[in-house]
Amino acid sequence: MVQHVTSQQLEQLITASPVPVVCDFWASWCGPCRMLAPAFEAVAQKIGDRARFVKVNVDEEEAAAIKYGISSIPNVLIFKDGQVAANHLGFVPAEALQAFVENNL
Repeated sequence: MVQHVTSQQLEQLITASPVPVVCDFWASWCGPCRMLAPAFEAVAQKIGDRARFVKVNVDEEEAAAIKYGISSIPNVLIFKDGQVAANHLGFVPAEALQAFVENNL
């Protein structure tokens, strides 16, 4: 299941999660973000046991967007051991998103 988190919650997850954290930085006005949402949900359902899937609304949580240099969205970051391990910018279909996540877990 995908959880919507605040900047503070994201920081806590990144440092405390025993599994990688996959974070979708998005905004409600962003067409490609809305297109990515069902793919992100589908991937979370398929491999959610191996990673934690979260979403951060960049309009509501500017601190996280600034900290991680998010200037374009959608932007999916994978955090491992408290650090950014991988970054994917833009819309991709579910199969491509799943391959990106699995290759970086």
